[in-house]
Amino acid sequence: MLEIKPIINTLMRSKAGALLLILQIAITLAIVSNALSIVSNRLDKLTEDTGYDEQGIIAFTVLTYNRNIDRAKQFKEDMLKLKEIDGVIEAMTVSSIPLSSSGGSWTISNHPDELQGKRADSGYIQANHRMVSAFGLTVSEGRDFEAQDETDGSDGQFPSVAIVSRAVANKLFGEGKGLNEFVYSGDNMMKIVGIVETMKSQWPDSKMGDNVVLIPIERSSMYQRVIVKTQPSKRAQIIKMIEPTLLENERQRVIIGVKGLDTAKQQTYQRDTLMIRMLVALIVFLAIITALGIFGLTHFNISKRTKQIGTRRALGARKSAIFRYFLVENTVVTLFGVAVGSVAAMFMGGQLMALYSIPTLDGSIVLYTALVIVVMSLLSVYQPAKRAANISPSIATRSI
Repeated sequence: MLEIKPIINTLMRSKAGALLLILQIAITLAIVSNALSIVSNRLDKLTEDTGYDEQGIIAFTVLTYNRNIDRAKQFKEDMLKLKEIDGVIEAMTVSSIPLSSSGGSWTISNHPDELQGKRADSGYIQANHRMVSAFGLTVSEGRDFEAQDETDGSDGQFPSVAIVSRAVANKLFGEGKGLNEFVYSGDNMMKIVGIVETMKSQWPDSKMGDNVVLIPIERSSMYQRVIVKTQPSKRAQIIKMIEPTLLENERQRVIIGVKGLDTAKQQTYQRDTLMIRMLVALIVFLAIITALGIFGLTHFNISKRTKQIGTRRALGARKSAIFRYFLVENTVVTLFGVAVGSVAAMFMGGQLMALYSIPTLDGSIVLYTALVIVVMSLLSVYQPAKRAANISPSIATRSI
């Protein structure tokens, strides 16, 4: 540790290179730690449980342009036909496809007068009474829909019951409450008969990403969404069979976007995936540039101090002492850069949180990034330091 003082004195006599390297390390630490925080947050969203059987569900849309058919009757026949395919467990028309960034949303309240009660913005999905099992969901509290709960929407009929996600129940009635309570939307009143612990909406990355209401009402339209529950091992084969099977029943329509629910989720998160790739590329680029900067500065210092190193070697300094000197010098510069960069990282994290609602930067990420930078700097200086230790005293003393 006695080498610290002469090292600092040497650095003070040649400030420019050291200051530039400190600045480079600080900027790298600030940017990389915040980029890692964003990447970690996005990866958590991409991998979090949605509640649905993503690997077993097929989703698509049917555009019917034959106005002379009874669409409700036609779709019932279609669903029966699809269920005859080997590996199909369930098939049904739905108002919205979850995780697809498209569908219906509304504001529901725990009071008939929306202005007097608590409100929750939520996505909703309408389908027949078997939708919970078709989506692969599990009712954690209360009961599933029953056949008598379902309506077809004729004569303005609206279901009197609903199943909601835990997030909706908590927001309207408090933590752990909501079962058998009533929710209101306009003139419609529904009793919560079941609660699903985890269930993502059509917009999983939005403020109402966890807010979903399931309503047992089956309707049909010209632009009709459909889901098919399958055995995951047979899903790929079933996807190829859906279009010809439906067109065999009715030719005057178009089958659009037949894909797995996991694929729909990936498409919804395309921007997040692109952001992750860009940030990872930025992290790698900054790491390489910083490593090259450390390598270059150390190499320059060794070239500049060849005579000094040779003199020390002639006076009896061991190779290990020369090697250790440059490792310690590099560590001192790196630690200064890490200290400045840590402060800059926390400040940048605060600004990103205020401007873009990005989650608070975790201090552990800054610490982890700092440790990686220190290790990277030691690896970068290893070869130049080893070269310095191998300088011959005779060659060094002849150099100018």
